[in-house]
Amino acid sequence: MKFLAPAFVAALSFGSAVEAKTYGALVTPAELAASIEDVQPILVDIRNDGYAEAHVDGALWAPYRMFRGPAKNPGGLVDLTALEGNLEQLGLEFDLPIVIITEGKTDTDFGAAARVYWTLKSTGFTDLSILNGGQAAWAAAGLPINASVESSIPSELDLTFSHDWLAETSDVEAVTKGEAQAILVDARPEDFYMGRKGHDAADRPGTLPGAINYVYTSFFDDGAAAIRGASNVEELKAALGVEEGKDIVSFCNTGHWAATNWFALSELAELENVKLYAGSMVEYSNAGLPMENTPGLFRNLLNQIGF
Repeated sequence: MKFLAPAFVAALSFGSAVEAKTYGALVTPAELAASIEDVQPILVDIRNDGYAEAHVDGALWAPYRMFRGPAKNPGGLVDLTALEGNLEQLGLEFDLPIVIITEGKTDTDFGAAARVYWTLKSTGFTDLSILNGGQAAWAAAGLPINASVESSIPSELDLTFSHDWLAETSDVEAVTKGEAQAILVDARPEDFYMGRKGHDAADRPGTLPGAINYVYTSFFDDGAAAIRGASNVEELKAALGVEEGKDIVSFCNTGHWAATNWFALSELAELENVKLYAGSMVEYSNAGLPMENTPGLFRNLLNQIGF
């Protein structure tokens, strides 16, 4: 087990991934505003609340909960048939540019955009971008906001889910047993990694056996909601112990913070073989599988009451 606190992470954007052809994986408010009339991207507001009060002009509403699993396993994969119907009502098309917009108030907001990006990419959409800084950055730039409910012409889709960027519990279990090789990267803050805190839906606190801790906030300036990447891809690879042909599996509690790490590593740093363990520690712990950094019953009780 290793805890990584990479002091070398500094402000510099990576090149954009090949799949995001119009803007790149990230687009700034200024870039989007300057081209929006010519490009006419589909703007997708994924906030669960607040759309009716104010949203980026022209944005359709697709709340984050549409892309999440049930309460007992919120990181689990969404029902594909239900997702297909919802995306058809939004009028999404596989080859049209799509820009994902979240609140943009905190760094954890970015995880929602990254998880939606990952879901759309995994289901066949090829021209995806995230509005860096979300609606907050758009509004701060003085760009158009309105409260009108936007409508769209429904589309017809045939979704299939690619496992190219997905790690399942069975895959992770094989790694922990030494039956497969992968770098397991815990994206959570240290208290979760060390078992001092746990998610309410998890059976117990702790982490995956052999996992390293690379906190998702490493890709943000302190207090910033816009992601900025890392300073040097080679240093990042060295810190993670990246080996050619070896999978990198990003996980957290419910595949939210981990989606940020997946996005930074896969779409910005353009590392190969980066996968998201969607169900993450909630799914894994509830499967009764071996864990590390799990406190004893007494220590766990003290942790829960704040001692």
